[in-house]
Amino acid sequence: MVLSLWRAELLRAVATTGSISAAAEQLKVPYRTAWQKINEIETRLGVKMVETQIGGHHGGGARLTPTAERYLEQFQRFAHDMERFVADAYVANFGDE
Repeated sequence: MVLSLWRAELLRAVATTGSISAAAEQLKVPYRTAWQKINEIETRLGVKMVETQIGGHHGGGARLTPTAERYLEQFQRFAHDMERFVADAYVANFGDE
């Protein structure tokens, strides 16, 4: 598994919160789980998805790479196409039940 609905949600949470720990908190998972999932995505794709900055005067943070943003856009289109396909297949097999 490289990307899933949950993993995409995790990446979007990192983008909106600016932090892996805040994203984990928002999704109600341990930081370690969030970090491991991001690491798995990066390892399997062979690209950096999240750039982190260690604390300092203004604290640390994380942001998505441009590559991650492109993957999220592509995954969003893919997920939308799959939802449409499933809905069409349901109607084709079961009618409007």
